[in-house]
Amino acid sequence: MAAAVGARWARGCCALLRRSVPVLVNGRMRVVSRLKGPWNKIAALGFGVTLSAIPITQKHDPGSLSSEALIRRAVSLVTDSTGTLLSQTTYALIEALTEYTTAVYALTSLYQKYTHLLGKMNSSEEDAVWQVIIGARVEMTAKHQEYLKLESRWMTALRLSEMAAEAAYQSGADQASVSTHNHIQLVKTQVQEAQQLSQKAETKLAEVKIEELMKLKEEEPPSSAGRQGSIEEAEDAYLRED
Repeated sequence: MAAAVGARWARGCCALLRRSVPVLVNGRMRVVSRLKGPWNKIAALGFGVTLSAIPITQKHDPGSLSSEALIRRAVSLVTDSTGTLLSQTTYALIEALTEYTTAVYALTSLYQKYTHLLGKMNSSEEDAVWQVIIGARVEMTAKHQEYLKLESRWMTALRLSEMAAEAAYQSGADQASVSTHNHIQLVKTQVQEAQQLSQKAETKLAEVKIEELMKLKEEEPPSSAGRQGSIEEAEDAYLRED
């Protein structure tokens, strides 16, 4: 009897377990299903945050890439380049003018000393002085040739800057045009001042040569062939100055 009751109790437990397992399984599935929804939302939220952290390149202003804008930029580069060329050639020209002016004054000083010593030197002393004068004249001529060469380069750089300023004006790059024009006026003034100093030195040299020529002619016939050569050279120099 007891055995029969135990058997029925065991069968009842097994039946209860068979009915309970699907419930547990379904319950687990429901729990998993419930958890799955929030994780999807969290994953979607995290992906959105990641995208928001990635910088988005700003669109360029279409006007900054227009033909007119590009031309103005190019013109500004041209004015900068021509301005640099003009500055460098101006510096070189003024330096050459200064050296030439110094050479002219050096020759002028030698002529003045020679004129004051006329009639007080013997032939050998006079020849020695003339050798120094000839050397100074060669130096002055070389400086003058260098000045003329640099002046030609400067004129080319000046024309380029003037054309660049005009191109900037026509392209609407007003600031670049005004700056270039101001620079041109400045270097012109600087070169003119240096040229005026050299012209003043040349005028002084011409006056000294005339003074030497007049003093030589005042003397009764020249005492030496060297002095006669001095007269002829002074006359030739005077004619070349004219």
